[in-house]
Amino acid sequence: MEYLDFELPIKELEDQLDKCQVIGQESDVDVTATCEQIQQKLEATKKDIYKNLTAWQRVQMSRHPNRPYTLEHITNLTDGTFLELFGDRNFKDDKAMIGGLGRIGGQSFMIVGQQKGINTKMRQYRNFGMANPEGYRKALRLMKMAEKFGIPVLTLVDTPGAYPGLEAEERGQGEAIARNILEMIRLKVPIITVIVGEGASGGALGIGVGDKVYMMENTWYSVISPESCSSILWRSWEFKEQAAEALKLTAFDMKRQNLIDDIIPEPLGGAHYDKVTAFKSVKEYVLKGFNELKNLSTADLVAQRMDKYSKMGEFKE
Repeated sequence: MEYLDFELPIKELEDQLDKCQVIGQESDVDVTATCEQIQQKLEATKKDIYKNLTAWQRVQMSRHPNRPYTLEHITNLTDGTFLELFGDRNFKDDKAMIGGLGRIGGQSFMIVGQQKGINTKMRQYRNFGMANPEGYRKALRLMKMAEKFGIPVLTLVDTPGAYPGLEAEERGQGEAIARNILEMIRLKVPIITVIVGEGASGGALGIGVGDKVYMMENTWYSVISPESCSSILWRSWEFKEQAAEALKLTAFDMKRQNLIDDIIPEPLGGAHYDKVTAFKSVKEYVLKGFNELKNLSTADLVAQRMDKYSKMGEFKE
């Protein structure tokens, strides 16, 4: 297990607990009471830390190296029934954007999401989860296929942003994202979106338009990352913590502003501490959202989605 800077007190107590248990196993000394005391202190420390996370600490949690990424979510949500589909039928297959068919709780879904990669080699292969235009066009192709066959769409968002390279701009990055937003707004099947990690900028919005939008507890969703915001406003990344607070990018901030529908709770310590429980929670919310949408007529579904997004941004003093 890797630890973030604010998790170091937890690491120290876990190390103490491990040493205490080893002493008990390798000697005749009864250390049961001592181990129980350390365990109680460990649980209290975890609750104190994780129940009072700052916005920047939640950003760090969303980037935790042990946090489950999109493919791991898909594998567990679909119980191994996922069939990946490839290519945008125009340029090439974008490895940062994955998509395909899978069954969740007996219901078929077209699942689309960004994959970052779990090690250095895979991160390079997946372009760190930053999709090119062909990635968004692949996503749209699969969503239109789902519409054709009446299959609901599930999108899993986890990206630091769309790829900003020159070649991506040459191939129409802005147009590809804008096209996805337009087409998703009027897609004739239910769309459920879950932010499972980072939800940054247009890269997230390119697959983020949903009838139901959920955020996992330790994720963020914003037009810009705290580091980029800090570099623009203060000409330095040193103010990223202040930027994170000002951006109101946590799941709780987004829920208060009615920009998402609900927050998916995570196990104490984050999704990586108990992946099975985290996957179960995501599955419950996905199926709950689908059950609330499945009986709507196509006209009502699209009208409700358009009304939902047209109300965003309204402000009254």
